[in-house]
Amino acid sequence: MARILVTEEIAEGGLDRLRSAGHEVDVQLGLSPEELIATIPGAAALIIRSATQVTAEVLAAGTDLMVVGRAGIGLDNVDVARATVQGVMVVNAPQSNIVSAAEHTMALLLASARNVAQSHAALVDGRWERSKWEGVELFEKTLGVVGLGRIGKLVADRAKAFGMRLVAYDPFVSDERARQMGVELMELDQLVAEADFLTVHLPKTPETLGIINRDLLLKAKPSLRIVNVARGGIVHEQDLADCLNDGIVAGAALDVFSTEPMTESPLFSIPSVVVTPHLGASTREAQDKAGDTIASMVELALAGDFVPFAVNVNAAEANETIRPYLPLAERLGSLFQSLVGAAPDVLEVCVEGDIAGYDTRILELAVLKGFFGSITEDPVSYVNAPQMAKDAGLEVREVNSATSPDYVNLLTVRGGGHSIAATLAGPKAEQRIVNIDGVPFDVPPADHMVVITNDDRPGVIGIMGTLLGDAGVNIADMAVSRVPETENAVMLIAPTARIDDSALAALRAAPGMIEVVTLDA
Repeated sequence: MARILVTEEIAEGGLDRLRSAGHEVDVQLGLSPEELIATIPGAAALIIRSATQVTAEVLAAGTDLMVVGRAGIGLDNVDVARATVQGVMVVNAPQSNIVSAAEHTMALLLASARNVAQSHAALVDGRWERSKWEGVELFEKTLGVVGLGRIGKLVADRAKAFGMRLVAYDPFVSDERARQMGVELMELDQLVAEADFLTVHLPKTPETLGIINRDLLLKAKPSLRIVNVARGGIVHEQDLADCLNDGIVAGAALDVFSTEPMTESPLFSIPSVVVTPHLGASTREAQDKAGDTIASMVELALAGDFVPFAVNVNAAEANETIRPYLPLAERLGSLFQSLVGAAPDVLEVCVEGDIAGYDTRILELAVLKGFFGSITEDPVSYVNAPQMAKDAGLEVREVNSATSPDYVNLLTVRGGGHSIAATLAGPKAEQRIVNIDGVPFDVPPADHMVVITNDDRPGVIGIMGTLLGDAGVNIADMAVSRVPETENAVMLIAPTARIDDSALAALRAAPGMIEVVTLDA
């Protein structure tokens, strides 16, 4: 059971899931920075939304912290770089609010085009100003989408239904992919010059901060209206206010601000501006999905399992083809450590076959997680395993080949003069150890295994069986192979329980036994 500190409102269903898993859910809302630092020691997980600032000082105080979960998308309130150095996994819920954010973008787009908020305010104030608040249609207007990620794509899909022409700026999207979405890619300057409406869907990074500024907006039509439901600060707010006051652009609708909560801004007094208090994800559906998702991610992280939405794991999300090989890769790492002993100078993770065509970095991380998890009592995760390798002076190499001579897919870990290989076999994708140090086998891996090199002569297997029988050890699986060009054979044994030291000593002293090595996963 782990203590999970929750500092902001999270859907109760997600918290109940964590409680059902046996964890202690400690809900403490509205903590000051000092109170958070005082409260976080002893917490294995911290769940937040956008208000809690997870600084280097907070992370340093969280000496037991394994994971920070952000119930939402943005992570500008989390020091991800410091968390990575400390080995703390940072996870978010990137798909929980994409529909809500896209719909809010469309709401603000329409509100800006038709002056909904302004005319509402006038009417409830007793003024019928029908002629004053003339709007514009979306039909056949050009919408510039800055960022074609998950939300940008949904906005483009919805704008298409209004008959809008779609142009976009996104250096990470290919022309072919954009064509499939019915979007024309162009440089940002050109997009601003051609757009009638501009909507921002970028992450907040040093590169994107203030990217929509006065110099850029000087290239726009005076009829341009700007919508930002992404992150505050991407649109330079003072520059936007100046451009609106100077008639350089026509209007804006903002849901996010450089500092939040924001209650005073030069934008608030401009009649052509519509503002909302960061409501992009504020739907019941989005909050429920965020709570459920982040609870699931935190639960996986605390269990040491693969976490699909970990943002500081140096690997792509494991797809359904790669994911079944993760437990096998981690087990190979553990078994290899027992085989090689001390860490070698170089560790190679070799991926052969069909899966080599995918991004296999997560398999390398799984091998390292298994390798270091078998030699330290400290928690080892996909986050801190690479740092452990660096600290140990272990160079890790990934070797991929699209073909494997004997198997559809094969994982091999080698280094320090040793190697171990395994695959998934049969309709149930069962794990199989298929080679150790060049000697072929076909044995399901076990938590405790023994490799015995012996004289290749009659009676040696019987001696081994008798000794283990006398020690009360049963054998679950076993394979025997001859060593090419020698008079030796190798037995790979998977006993049902660990063989004690006295039985191992008896095996090593028995006639015909050359070497006895134990492998522990």
